[in-house]
Amino acid sequence: MSTTWLQPSRSVIDSLSALSRLLDFLTDLPIDPPPLYFDLEGIKLGRLGSISFVSLHAKKAFTTSSSQRECSLKTVLESKKIPKVFFDVRNDSDALHSHYDISVNGVIDLQLLELATRKGSKEFVAGLAKCIRNDSPVSAALKTAWRETKDTVSCLYDPKRGGRYEVFNERPVRQDLVQYCASDVELLPTLWEAYGARLRMPGKGCWRSMIRKQTQKRIELSQSPSYDGQAKDKVRGPWDSHSIEKEMENWNDDVMLLGIQDGMVLNEEDEWVDPPQRNAEKSSVFTMAACIQ
Repeated sequence: MSTTWLQPSRSVIDSLSALSRLLDFLTDLPIDPPPLYFDLEGIKLGRLGSISFVSLHAKKAFTTSSSQRECSLKTVLESKKIPKVFFDVRNDSDALHSHYDISVNGVIDLQLLELATRKGSKEFVAGLAKCIRNDSPVSAALKTAWRETKDTVSCLYDPKRGGRYEVFNERPVRQDLVQYCASDVELLPTLWEAYGARLRMPGKGCWRSMIRKQTQKRIELSQSPSYDGQAKDKVRGPWDSHSIEKEMENWNDDVMLLGIQDGMVLNEEDEWVDPPQRNAEKSSVFTMAACIQ
């Protein structure tokens, strides 16, 4: 069953004044669902390359303006209180940290959400194309249009197809590149809806905790001196059967000791707290947002 999907409006932010107007709206954001979805494009994206585009999809975010508050893209990206959704945050985090000293925080990594909710082998992580094909609830026609856009534009930048990566840095930016960059980030909310619904089901607390911890590890690794954004082993998942079993055992021990014996409950961040602190009506957005202290 497909979900009705409306084409978002798009704007190219290519000046300081336009960026300032955008940032005016990035205050007092609602957190449920996650308001901001990011995707970066560049030449060899990472510490040894460059950032050419920062694509941002804001879901129901642009409702109020508050130019009286100080806000920058850095403060938004580093905020623990604003959930930000990425698909495989590692190279994006590496590039932002290396070139602009930005340490992303409050991150939800959709690639890990897919892996955690997948039935069957978790040996390898899935790419964005596979996730959209298999899990996005949008129509088949929209998925076909998305694939065609990706295929067409790849001829511009892929040297194997006669393209060159420098096209990303040409200004003014080509409209087909705008379409290319926007098409990825605009479909991320549909994946959040799919995976988030699965992880809000009863009995998924352990997986939410595992996702949060692994997202933190991804961010910390991406900022380390030894990180290699092109490493072949990046395709391997972070959990094997032994580590999953161990995490489950530890989780069940906590349930027995803290939940059953001590009468504690899980809050919206999957932390054990006394019952008066529990708010069952809160969204579980933050149960998957990795916040580095």
